[in-house]
Amino acid sequence: MSKRILLVEDEERLLEVVKLNMELEGYEVMVARDGKEALEVFHQQRFDLILLDVMLPNMDGFSVCRSIRLENRKVPILFLTAKNSAQDRVMGLKIGGDDYLVKPFDLEELILRVQRLLERSTADTKVGPNELSFNGNTIFFDQYRAVNHEGESIDLGKRETMLLRLLSERDGETVSRDEMLDLIWGVDVYPTTRTIDNFIVNFRKYFEKDPKNPIHFHSIRGVGYRFVSDPVDQ
Repeated sequence: MSKRILLVEDEERLLEVVKLNMELEGYEVMVARDGKEALEVFHQQRFDLILLDVMLPNMDGFSVCRSIRLENRKVPILFLTAKNSAQDRVMGLKIGGDDYLVKPFDLEELILRVQRLLERSTADTKVGPNELSFNGNTIFFDQYRAVNHEGESIDLGKRETMLLRLLSERDGETVSRDEMLDLIWGVDVYPTTRTIDNFIVNFRKYFEKDPKNPIHFHSIRGVGYRFVSDPVDQ
């Protein structure tokens, strides 16, 4: 079975050239021309690798990567970008990218990097933490469930799981409601902020020993929320 690649690029000529060369190598290629479309296509199908431009309309590539990593830790992501600063490269890798190729690039080098990432991902069974334990609670991200401090098994929705992962990865940091909405619901979906508030209320019921006096899920007035796994260390 051929490997399936999602190519996200808004420059039409480059998109056509990369798509053709990937197909000549035997890959099946689906395309998206902006960040919003990339997430829509990603959610509709299964992919073995993502080629992701950074400078995209509607939603930039870094934000697309962050959103994908909240629910999928395994699919390799290779950034294709004209941004060549060390800061940008570090950012791309820090948020979950696996490789970073600066435009203009040699097509043979791109093909070799794609082959390497696909070989590596086939060999790896896990990428990144798939469980989180804190104060007697354990969240199993890949299974969309948790076991709380009272031993109760809790089934989690997809967006609940994504929000828990986002908060846990930013342990001790305040995450704004706007960022939560963009990364989890998408830039063109507008649930009310009460939606997030209700999620947090549920998290407190699930995981706090005293939901009315939370020590893990904190509200930051006018901004968003902060998760603290170990209040003693904060």
